[in-house]
Amino acid sequence: MKKMIKVPTSLIGCDAPQNFLMLDGCSVIEQCIHSTEVKGIMYLEQHLLLIVLEGSVILNYGKQEYTLGKNDMILLKKATAVKYHKFGNAENDNIYDSLMFSIKDDLLKSFLSTSEIKISKPEGEIKTGVYPMNECLVAFAQSLKPYFFDDSVVHPGQLRIKIMELLYDVAECNRNMFLQILQLHEPVRTDIRNVVEQHYASPVSVSELAYLSGRSLSSFKRDFQNIYNIAPATWIREKRLEKAKEMLETTMMSVSEIGYTLGFENISHFSRIYKEFHGQAPSIFRH
Repeated sequence: MKKMIKVPTSLIGCDAPQNFLMLDGCSVIEQCIHSTEVKGIMYLEQHLLLIVLEGSVILNYGKQEYTLGKNDMILLKKATAVKYHKFGNAENDNIYDSLMFSIKDDLLKSFLSTSEIKISKPEGEIKTGVYPMNECLVAFAQSLKPYFFDDSVVHPGQLRIKIMELLYDVAECNRNMFLQILQLHEPVRTDIRNVVEQHYASPVSVSELAYLSGRSLSSFKRDFQNIYNIAPATWIREKRLEKAKEMLETTMMSVSEIGYTLGFENISHFSRIYKEFHGQAPSIFRH
C-alpha cells in the first residue's frame, strides 16, 4: 500500500500520467492508466464526484465498499480517506479512465442559489451510493475531453459553466445524488458515535469531524465530551494507537504503512507515541 495521497493537492503535483484543469483552486482531473490494477489511499480535501468512463474501481469508504464500473458515478464527502483498487479494462488495452471533480463549498452555494431546481429537502441522511450515468452525463464527460489537450485555451468562465452544467445534469439524472449535494451544502446533523467510529482512522481533524457531524466545533466538542467523557483529540489518538497494535498483530503491513494508513504522516512521531502508549516501539513489537 502506497503512502496516502491528498486529493486534489497530491494528484496535481505528481508525475503520474494524468491531466487536470483548475477553477478557483479546485480541479477537474482526467486519469487514464494503462495498467491491469492500481491500489492506494486518497484523502479528500474537497468533496469529490468520481465518474468512471472505462475499467472499474473498488472503493472502501468508511465501513462501506462500493464498486463502480463503466459509466458509473459516486459522490464522496470531503475530510475522509478512501482506499481504492482500480482495474483496467482487459478488453481495451487495460485502460482505466475516469474524471474526478473536486467541488468546493462556495461552488455548491453558487449553484444552489442560482439554479431553478426545486426539490424538498430530505428528512434523514441520504447515504452514499453508486449510480449509473444517463446519456446526458456520458455526453458531458466526453465533451470535457478536448479541454485536457490544450488547457491554454480554457478560460475560467468556460470551466465554471461546464461545472454548473455537470451539477444540473447530476440533478436531472439522479434525485438521490442531488439530495446528497444539498447535504454537502447543509450537513445533516448525525450521531457523533457513528461519525467518529467511521472516521477516526483517517487523517481528519476535530474541526472536520464537527463538519461531518453537522455541528459547530464548540457544539461537537461539548457533545463529544458528554458522550465519551474525554476530549475528542485524546480519544482519537488512543483509538488509532489501539488500531495500530491490532494491525501489527493481524497484517503484514510495515510500521510505516500502518502509520500512514491511520493518518500519522510523521512516522517517527508515530513510533514515539506508540511506545509511550503500549510500552514498546512498534518495530520491536512486530519482531
